[in-house]
Amino acid sequence: MAAALLCGAVAISVYQLTPASAPQSPIVVAGADLPAGALVSAAQLRIAHVPYGAVPDGAVREIAAAEGKRLSAPVRRGGMLTDASTVGPGLLAGTPPGTAAVPVRVADPDSLQLVRTGQAVDLVLAEESGREGRNASRIASGVTVLWTGSVTDQSGAWLGPPKDQNGLLVVAASPEVAPILAGASARGKVFFALVETPR
Repeated sequence: MAAALLCGAVAISVYQLTPASAPQSPIVVAGADLPAGALVSAAQLRIAHVPYGAVPDGAVREIAAAEGKRLSAPVRRGGMLTDASTVGPGLLAGTPPGTAAVPVRVADPDSLQLVRTGQAVDLVLAEESGREGRNASRIASGVTVLWTGSVTDQSGAWLGPPKDQNGLLVVAASPEVAPILAGASARGKVFFALVETPR
């Protein structure tokens, strides 16, 4: 996520240093500071024109393409929107080939308030084991958080209405880990632990 913000800053710097006569391209930018998880409305966006060389990959060029989508991270006023700015397939931009965005429903939805996109977590599954109670095992280590369902303001998001998002944590999983995580909440209770983000 920090890399995405850096790219936006670099693009703006290039724009400022480029002569006004350079060929321009329309892009969508935020008309105000927008928080992560916000559903974007047309009134919150505007069109800006920047040199073609300053347009990042996946840039949104029409307001209609971003309207009604949920932001995956905060966007400052004037910040460019790309496919990675909203919840959807663009969340996997820059990840290794084969990486999957896997939704996992955690047992304690309120705990998601502690998590932010870009953080790394370990996922633990507590399964019923008869009279012995629950048997806990780690099912994923250091997976990156792509999105959390802790924000429930309106409907229309990528993962459905707010009632369906409650407790959802979307993580980036390798081809080996993704099948283990899929449906994990149906096998028991899933918890997470914040860990140091891999460098």
